[in-house]
Amino acid sequence: SSVELALAHNGNVINAAAVRERLEIEHGVQCATGTDSEVIAHLLAWAPGNDWSQKIAHLMKTLEGAYSLTVSTADSLLGIRDPHGLRPLALGKYQSGGWVIASESCAFDHVGAQFLREIEPGEAILIDRDGLKSFASPVPEAKKAHCVFEHIYFARPDSILDGVLTHSSRTRMGQELAREHPVDADLVIGVPDSANSAAVGYAQESGIPFSYGLIKNRYVGRTFIEPDQRFRELGVRNKFNPLPEVLSGKKIIVVDDSIVRGTTTPPIVALLRRAGAVEVHMRVCAPPITNPCFFGVDMATKDELIASDRSVEEIREFIGADSLGYLSLDGLHLAINNDRSSEGFCNACFTGNYPIPVQLQLDKLSLERSIPTLSSKENKANH
Repeated sequence: SSVELALAHNGNVINAAAVRERLEIEHGVQCATGTDSEVIAHLLAWAPGNDWSQKIAHLMKTLEGAYSLTVSTADSLLGIRDPHGLRPLALGKYQSGGWVIASESCAFDHVGAQFLREIEPGEAILIDRDGLKSFASPVPEAKKAHCVFEHIYFARPDSILDGVLTHSSRTRMGQELAREHPVDADLVIGVPDSANSAAVGYAQESGIPFSYGLIKNRYVGRTFIEPDQRFRELGVRNKFNPLPEVLSGKKIIVVDDSIVRGTTTPPIVALLRRAGAVEVHMRVCAPPITNPCFFGVDMATKDELIASDRSVEEIREFIGADSLGYLSLDGLHLAINNDRSSEGFCNACFTGNYPIPVQLQLDKLSLERSIPTLSSKENKANH
């Protein structure tokens, strides 16, 4: 029989369609939505075993892909991180003795809790009336492959990832970028907010002053993860307002965290030129993104990635910048962990080397389409 539970999920499970089909056959489960998160909830609710350690082991041996989970039941709280640790998960504690689990350590500051540590890849945390228990990975052969894009873009600068403060690693990205791609200019600005730390680093290393040149509209969300291209383009126009008094007559270095589709960058360059910048030099804190992500980052297909079939010079011409420089993969890893090795990280969006075998003809969209929405049918799983 199943158990009642509520689940939150960060990531993307690449075999969700096969798991859903198995649940339908074995337990008569009918999914009400098209999300892999619901499939995970049904799988855990119906997992065999006499205790949570057995149920979680079944879950981890069944699922393929990225998942950091928090699960709440009537009498317990669970935190589960996939065996590769693709997405982050952290453990905190209140002075009163209570526990809290979150994707990022910065969340604990807002609720008055203390960050204790990151939950390890493949580890599961069980919190109940008896206290806290930790279950080691049931898939010890899996190698850690934390998504490097968390360091570049997703994480807040005041979060700790892989033992490193994100602001510090991004500052070092900017410093490395200045060493790899110097240029004569009057001012360094960042595309707010995720690139501000890197822009400061570029200014420190180059000796060129840093200033705020773009002001972000706080009421507009992240354009990168908008569901539709039209919303992304509209979002750029509404998201930033330039400071002509800062920019006019200046040669500007613009530091950005990444260029994914290449649709948000040309409007930014045009915006700066209209504000009076005489030169605009783009510097990017990531290598060219040439491969889609199957594990929870919104890079659905290779075709929409601007660097998949264009040279750096072709991209520079397309975005309208005077020059364009990308951080090297070695420079990226050196900034994150003081080591040029990529061991322990997933950088498949740059290299095509996926930590989990994927069928390349399947993209994130087709995976989601393969899970039909069955809202009109009875949901037979009791969870």
